[in-house]
Amino acid sequence: MTKQATVLSESQTADAMLRARARRVVPGGMWGHLNAARLPEGYPQFFASAEGCRVRDVDGREYIDFMCSWGPVLLGHRHPEVEAAARAQADLGDCLNGPGEVMVDLAEDFVAMVPHADWAMFQKNGADATTTCVTIARAGTGRRKVLVARGSYHGALPWCSPSVAGVTAEDRAHLIHFDYNDVASLRAAVDQAGNDLAAILVTAFRHDMARDLELPAAEFAAAVRSACDQTGAALVIDEVRAGLRLDIRGSWETLGVRPDFSAWSKAIANGYALAAVTGNDRFREAATKVFVTGSFWCGAVAMAAARATLRIARETDVPAHLGAMGLRLREGMAALADRHGVAIRQSGPPQMPLILFEGDPEFRKGRAFCSAALHHGAFFHPQHNMFLSAAHGPADIDAALESASHGFQAVAGLDARKARE
Repeated sequence: MTKQATVLSESQTADAMLRARARRVVPGGMWGHLNAARLPEGYPQFFASAEGCRVRDVDGREYIDFMCSWGPVLLGHRHPEVEAAARAQADLGDCLNGPGEVMVDLAEDFVAMVPHADWAMFQKNGADATTTCVTIARAGTGRRKVLVARGSYHGALPWCSPSVAGVTAEDRAHLIHFDYNDVASLRAAVDQAGNDLAAILVTAFRHDMARDLELPAAEFAAAVRSACDQTGAALVIDEVRAGLRLDIRGSWETLGVRPDFSAWSKAIANGYALAAVTGNDRFREAATKVFVTGSFWCGAVAMAAARATLRIARETDVPAHLGAMGLRLREGMAALADRHGVAIRQSGPPQMPLILFEGDPEFRKGRAFCSAALHHGAFFHPQHNMFLSAAHGPADIDAALESASHGFQAVAGLDARKARE
């Protein structure tokens, strides 16, 4: 692991100076989930470079990356084959008067890869894709109500944002909530919607922040599909966060449940901005009638990057590799926690792990763990699910576990001080 740079006073660091400059020209210095003020002490806001499974901040410190840009980096930062494909397309053009041939190529790739897909459309962000799915579902059914699980994240637009600032009741007038993995709750929500149910929108697994993650129960997945079949509503799986990491065919394929639409983004272009909606023939005509568009939605560079990403994911079985490295991390974390006498809970698929500490409602232990591990070269998150990439190998996981051992020491120290009080 690269030796960490000498620690400077807060006012001397390049990161601190950039934050001060940003506060003068950017509201709050930074917005949304990328705001480092939401992270534990010592986390950088600004980064200089990245390669493989490592990122470097503007002060020259290097970290083994377990956030992968919050999910978009599937194969590793600056994957050479993806970068070569993007450069080749950039030499021809990117944002043109219309799409390039690469758009048709990419749509064919998705249709060939995803069993439920008869067609594909492209956007830029995950919220673009989930909103497009909801819009097409309403157009195709002539109905208004959309069922979503309480606490699930589907984007940062008024109809689905986790914040209510600037949001009106009318923005969410036709949303009905149910509890993830609770069949009775789902059925009650379906009954509430009555004859006005357009869609059930559900994440690939429950990945709400700051709580244990839940994989979908087979009974629940089957009940969602059955409810849509019985009512004529569309089943929409939000693959924005999980897509390509669990199963390249779709995250519910192993459950034997296929959606009418899937919303994809994050990992499909290995860090290039792109989203996609895949759908079945039932909603093909409706998809031609809605007006969803964006000046940058047909950017050819991202599409070329996506073609390379999907090909590599197919040829190398990326989900299996991520799973193996995730299990290595999980087992190592469990052993370290036991060694230090610290109780933890690990949940979610190993490709997208979450680690929470017992008796830590305010996440003080989690933040102490992450700060100490960061100081020794590993970039973890105390509340959000993390992400592995194909660039993580056994040596990287073992090095990260060495960093994590310092985090567990910090938590053990907190526990010891609390016991003395």
